Amino acid sequence: MDELLREYLPIIIFLGLAVALGLVFLVAAWVLAVRRPDAEKISAYECGFNAFDDARMKFDVRFYLVSILFIIFDLEIAFLFPWAAAFGGLSDVAFWSMMVFLGVLTVGFAYEWKKGALEWE
Repeated sequence: MDELLREYLPIIIFLGLAVALGLVFLVAAWVLAVRRPDAEKISAYECGFNAFDDARMKFDVRFYLVSILFIIFDLEIAFLFPWAAAFGGLSDVAFWSMMVFLGVLTVGFAYEWKKGALEWE
């Protein structure tokens, strides 16, 4: 039992400090916050200008295409970093698997570019 406590004591201390620090920040914000809201502070803020229409208005489909491209290339980088870190110990199959993965993403990017999804008017 003593050995088990010694192994988990740093984790328990870390969790205790994290909870205590979080509570200190919450209480400090509640105690020190200025509570004088005016019309400017409580107004809706949307991209630097006042909201002018319903939240359910239609967006241009290019907005979604660019966001999907961002997610795709973000995932590509997320897969590429660990692969590059372990590159020295990888087999030929791992190398060519990543080349196929990058090739598919490159073909998708070229298709989006050709279709004009990245052009803003």
